[in-house]
Amino acid sequence: MPKVKTNSSAKKRFKVTGTGEITFQKAFKRHILTKKSTKRKRALRQKGKVSPANMDFVKRLLRLK
Repeated sequence: MPKVKTNSSAKKRFKVTGTGEITFQKAFKRHILTKKSTKRKRALRQKGKVSPANMDFVKRLLRLK
């Protein structure tokens, strides 16, 4: 029986913390930053947490469930 592969795009985008939460980097901070406020850019630096509604789907992509 072959092994089941982890989704390659998901393993690059998500990280599992020590407490079991799944984090990701927020979008919209790559280019065209001049028109975005400093407050907005500072908020985008923070890691995002996967919501409970999407947790099952993301765990399935990462083969954690």
